[in-house]
Amino acid sequence: MKKTKNIVNISYDDPRRHHMTNRSTWVSVIVNVLLTLIQIIAGFFAHSQSLIADGIHSLSDLVCDFLVLVASHHSKNPPDEAHPYGHGRIATAASFALGAILAVTGGAIMTNAAIKLQHIESLPPVAPLALIVALIALVAKEGLFRYMLKVGEQLRSPMLIANAWHARSDAASSLVVAIGIGGNLLGFLSADAVAAIVVGFMIVRMGIVFAWDAFQELIDAGLSIEEVDSIHQTLVDTAGVVGVHELRTRRMAHRALVDTHILVNPRISVSEGHSIAERARARVLKSHPLVSDVLVHVDLEDDIQHDSNALIMPAREGLLIQLAPLLEGLPEPERVIFHYLDGKAEAEVYLPYDYFKDKTSLAKAQAEIIKKLEQHVYFNAVSLYCMISIK
Repeated sequence: MKKTKNIVNISYDDPRRHHMTNRSTWVSVIVNVLLTLIQIIAGFFAHSQSLIADGIHSLSDLVCDFLVLVASHHSKNPPDEAHPYGHGRIATAASFALGAILAVTGGAIMTNAAIKLQHIESLPPVAPLALIVALIALVAKEGLFRYMLKVGEQLRSPMLIANAWHARSDAASSLVVAIGIGGNLLGFLSADAVAAIVVGFMIVRMGIVFAWDAFQELIDAGLSIEEVDSIHQTLVDTAGVVGVHELRTRRMAHRALVDTHILVNPRISVSEGHSIAERARARVLKSHPLVSDVLVHVDLEDDIQHDSNALIMPAREGLLIQLAPLLEGLPEPERVIFHYLDGKAEAEVYLPYDYFKDKTSLAKAQAEIIKKLEQHVYFNAVSLYCMISIK
């Protein structure tokens, strides 16, 4: 798909988005209403089944335009209790419906044209009026495509871009119709019916492509490998992030949602870990405009179960009970910090700063605890510290 150059992107929160979406779609509605009437009426009087088929194609465009309008109206609604992630998937559902309508319409056109091919001798000749209308439709649809594609790329809206390429398929079908009608006027009686079949096939193909893309989003298909790798690198490059795993993405209409686990130093504070996560989240949102939200979970170690019979560690209250015998003979700790690592716990015990007379007494107490730690079921390390507070 060739992208238009020199386009200024419109942010997702810009109030102009809804206005531009509606305006471009109403332009498409007006053009398709006129083309539908002109093509079907002219095709009937000019005896051109391919022109009538193209008119039905324009009618399906009209239905699709109204789907886009409805989806645009509802998808702009903010998140609520029933839809905590917003209403963006309404646009996706509209794209899926658009594709289904195209596929069904194209199949019907192909079937009808194939039936008429079996009785080509009995069909009346096509009048020159059909060729004039086909050329007018070709110019109108190509112009509509270019206008809608520009708006869709400005808004980065897959729904509008899909509708624009739908208009391009209409322009291509009008070209085929013009060629078929021209061939019929030159004496090739089957050319008009063959053109109708080709138009039907083009409609079916485009419908399947649109429906499939929307279906992938509805089943939470992720972003491309290149996009995921780029997001991964942004996270890894964040200061304080040791590693990244379980990075998952999914599309939400014209945006994307990301959730990931980041590894940080296991001995930093909870608040520092949270700060690192917030910086990682902000970097992804800034560097990847497609992403609308990032959920970052902070891990101390990779979530890999090294032992299928790994011990389930108790909560803090349980660990304090288990720690008490190890601290027998020592004063009540001022603070205890637990680190849950490698299936066991490490304890940092802060005692009153004036309890130990010198470093020797502190080392002796530490040695006694080390003896008690041998083969301990919960702890693999207990460290003693003298706490000094300066206020």
